[in-house]
Amino acid sequence: MNRSILFILSAPSGAGKTSLLHALMNDAEGVAVSVSHTTRKQRPGEIDGQHYHFVSVEEFQRMIARDAFIEHAQVFDNFYGTSKEAVQQQLDSGTDVILEIDWQGARQVRRLFTDAVSVFIVPPSVDALRERLSSRGQDSEEIIERRMNDALAELSHYDEYDYIIINDQFEKALQDLRCVLHAQHLTRSQQRGLVSTIR
Repeated sequence: MNRSILFILSAPSGAGKTSLLHALMNDAEGVAVSVSHTTRKQRPGEIDGQHYHFVSVEEFQRMIARDAFIEHAQVFDNFYGTSKEAVQQQLDSGTDVILEIDWQGARQVRRLFTDAVSVFIVPPSVDALRERLSSRGQDSEEIIERRMNDALAELSHYDEYDYIIINDQFEKALQDLRCVLHAQHLTRSQQRGLVSTIR
């Protein structure tokens, strides 16, 4: 029987990671996206426990002290973290888990889950990335420049990942992501138990 797999999904801001993940989950079976804890304020339309677990900075610090996170990081002025217990429960139930985290978190996860499979989403070009960040129409030029600098810094860590998907054509990138998830269940280590039953 296939073992559940922990996937890491990272990308610079503006690469389309969140849109790809939402589209993937529309028809995905046997896979769940981990819900992170955060200290940032809850936005209109967000549901606690579904989009994030919204906690105070004090509660977040207490969870760090209890070693409750697989990974945690400060992004801009807020803290984000992934619950160790919640992820392990999902994996133990046979569900694949996707962590939507940055390169810093990915490094922390790999230390605990050495067989985690990592995927990095990149834009087709730096110009396309700038256009995507600017077209949102909700950020000042200063914030856009800050996000561009952070995105370029994130891009420099692409070689730490197992798979690179270029999000130029959305549907193709989505199919590539689906292929990665499917292919991981066809590896020798995953199929060993199944093959042994037909010998």
